[in-house]
Amino acid sequence: MDVKSYRKILVLGMLAALAAGLGMAQQVRRYTGPWGDINDSSPMVVTEGSPLDRIPGVPVNEDTIRTAREIAVHSSQPPNWTNAPGFEKDVFTFVRGIYRYGRYGVNPRISGSASPWGWITDYPDSDLNLSYHLRQMTALHVDPDGRVLKLTSPELCDYPFIYMVEPGRMELRDEEVPILRRYLQNGGVLMVDDFWGQKQWDNMEHEIRRAIPEGQFEELPMEHPLFHCVFDIKVPKNELQTPNSQWGKWSLRRGTPNFGITWETYHDDYTPTGARDMHVRALKDGHGRIMVIATHNCDNGDGWEREGEDDEFFHTFSERRAFPLGINIIFYLMTH
Repeated sequence: MDVKSYRKILVLGMLAALAAGLGMAQQVRRYTGPWGDINDSSPMVVTEGSPLDRIPGVPVNEDTIRTAREIAVHSSQPPNWTNAPGFEKDVFTFVRGIYRYGRYGVNPRISGSASPWGWITDYPDSDLNLSYHLRQMTALHVDPDGRVLKLTSPELCDYPFIYMVEPGRMELRDEEVPILRRYLQNGGVLMVDDFWGQKQWDNMEHEIRRAIPEGQFEELPMEHPLFHCVFDIKVPKNELQTPNSQWGKWSLRRGTPNFGITWETYHDDYTPTGARDMHVRALKDGHGRIMVIATHNCDNGDGWEREGEDDEFFHTFSERRAFPLGINIIFYLMTH
């Protein structure tokens, strides 16, 4: 193909993409404000894509989306697999929860530094990659498609585990609060991940306490069996900290200001060191069963999502931190 033909095709492709974007502009939620306040009137959101690789996000309808396989990935292509005939439903399913993106400037707890993508951050790549490695590393049979659900979905109680990302700007609707309470009290468990600093913690805890006002979050010590059930994790907790992939790559560059800094320092906070230390905290019921587990000051989702993009990031963060911790958490919760 000559250069003129190539340029012509490129220009036509750009025009088509622009036309599609303009056609979608009235449907997809509009983000405004310094970190993206949201107009909550539309069910349409967009995946984050990969700006560095010029991979655009794709539109997702919250009212109709069912599985992670329905949405184009934006990182490396996750493997697919099947389960034995007749046992397709006898599997663990990674379920991602849809929530309302909090209104910045209205709710004083909301942190402006949270991701503007909200619940759809790292989706669908992280869900599919973690599901695949969970199947690889344990005896669990795992659903290859995953699910995505609203708390109001009648199917919620069919699944014992639900994952919510970026809860630093999570805002539960009033009708969701009693549903989440029943789900957690009846045996379900919620994992919240990828939120940083005291402001984001305070917002997450406030929203969870609307459903479960009793009890306290407690730090799980590294001696807890959760850290030793599949992978025997013997490092200090801060050595499990995973930042977003770009920040993680910066932290590995010797001679640069960010070398060795695995906490995301740009998050607004009440204290200069609020995002420095990683926490794994649990909210338990009266019998000691974990109802909510929170991995705070850590972005496991990016470790699962971006595993195929950079060798150093994969070996340092995905392979040694995010996947072992995620697999241990799910295995422990599903067996206790």
